[in-house]
Amino acid sequence: MVSSAPAMGYELLRIARDGAVATVSVSRPEKLNALNDATLVELHRAFGELEGEEAARCVILTGGEARKPSFVAGADIAELAGQDPLAAKARSALGQALCDRIEGLGKPVIAAINGFAFGGGLELALACHIRLASRDARMGLPEVTLGLIPGFGGTQRLPRLVGIGVALELIASGRHLLADEALAIGLVNAVHAPDRLLPEAAQLAGRIAANGPVAVRLAMEAALRGRSQPLDEALRYEQNLFGLVSATEDMREGTKAFLEKRPAQFKNR
Repeated sequence: MVSSAPAMGYELLRIARDGAVATVSVSRPEKLNALNDATLVELHRAFGELEGEEAARCVILTGGEARKPSFVAGADIAELAGQDPLAAKARSALGQALCDRIEGLGKPVIAAINGFAFGGGLELALACHIRLASRDARMGLPEVTLGLIPGFGGTQRLPRLVGIGVALELIASGRHLLADEALAIGLVNAVHAPDRLLPEAAQLAGRIAANGPVAVRLAMEAALRGRSQPLDEALRYEQNLFGLVSATEDMREGTKAFLEKRPAQFKNR
């Protein structure tokens, strides 16, 4: 599924398309796919393009081949070591903007965690909507072991996902998680054998992409925005989006197809 050469216009990413599913692979094999500033910039641009690409209805984010299995092994420590406070704040803002773009893409992003996912790598996965892990994946936020803190949103997204107590223990200790423990605490949705991870991610992405894209986008918006609202406000917001989606051509097609016992042909409008 993943192309063997960098995507046109990208040096550090590979982008492949299979129908309505796009796969983005980080490719810095000599650095275990660690994030330097150039990789952050390329990822930001790639997801910006995918956001406007109507044909892409679901995205898989994963790590390319490296000398050890790696999703994204973390930040490039050589860059971090020389940063001053202003550079550090700017780097944090760049990473947070990327994670915000992924989370707010308007189409589901599946993290296929195929190996090491530390620091900024795990923060990227946390910004994705669904996380699948290889059985040999390793995850964690080890920034405190370097005298740093997570800077790409990890201190905020991890507690929202696994609870404040578990999140604080992981952040303050910096310890690594095995895939099965990540599954047990709700950090990942499923764990697969290494050779099944990408096929399983592709199968899930294909199932998502077959659904009404407007409905998927609005359902995601209701869930993500509702997290920060009181329940009564979130329910009213859901009501409004339910009314909005009922005005779409896709809703008419979906309900008609169900009654006619045929597959729906959604047009994203």
